[in-house]
Amino acid sequence: MEDAVFDPEGRNLVLEGDNLELLPALPDETFAMIYLDPPFNTGRAQRRVETTGARRQDGTGDRVGFGGRSYQTVRTLLATYDDSFTDYWEFLEPRLLEAWRLLKDTGTLYLHLDYREVHYAKVMLDVLFGRECFLNEIIWAYDYGGRTKKRWPTKHDTILVYVKSPEAYYFDSEAVDREPYMAPGLVTPEKAARGKLPTDVWWHTIVSPTGREKTGYPTQKPLGLVRRMVQASSQEGDWVLDFFAGSGTLGEVAAASGRRFVCIDSSTHALEVMEQRLGEQAQVRRVSR
Repeated sequence: MEDAVFDPEGRNLVLEGDNLELLPALPDETFAMIYLDPPFNTGRAQRRVETTGARRQDGTGDRVGFGGRSYQTVRTLLATYDDSFTDYWEFLEPRLLEAWRLLKDTGTLYLHLDYREVHYAKVMLDVLFGRECFLNEIIWAYDYGGRTKKRWPTKHDTILVYVKSPEAYYFDSEAVDREPYMAPGLVTPEKAARGKLPTDVWWHTIVSPTGREKTGYPTQKPLGLVRRMVQASSQEGDWVLDFFAGSGTLGEVAAASGRRFVCIDSSTHALEVMEQRLGEQAQVRRVSR
């Protein structure tokens, strides 16, 4: 870990290793924006880890999160309905605690999940960050892939948006790429040409299997999707972080928009993709095997 010490005046970083081992080396309140696209728990199994982070005991023995919010009882109640949920909670909780620590007071977390875990994660973030720190539930809608005829086909992911401080968070909607009006004939030509500000429903195609953006990484997210988050919740020169970095989409967006970044992943394949994708824009360190 000695060679993984973060230098806020240094170069962009791509780190290989277990994020729960690497994150403690990063200093408190460093990042303006954190984007996380963790495993969706599609197989309903995760390895257990010891939870870490700031905690104290209340009068009943329940653990409490930041601001005194009890969550042991919440977790127990949820596990009553889903025996497999405890595994995912144990996996995700300590990493979200680290995210809270690493965010600046003006910072924002974007947690990208699908329908399998997002409702549990919403409750988890309510008790860790506080319900007053909930900003948005963004729906990313797309139209690609197979279509079942046994139910409504699932064609969206959910991105939960939480801020470190509801009084101090940074958000600039005017900096965000605009999108076309669905009915341009109903607005003036000037408005139609400019486009409209996005809402909390984002219609955006997936990464094209044959497009130039494609890296070959299986869970790659579109540049346009992540760029919108970076534009709204950070400024030029800010540090941004992704510790489930995968193909390095956040790194490419950050480099192109004047932000600085740290990307972390434990996959050798991910590191190879990011090395090729980010090139000289980042220092790659294989600090943990």
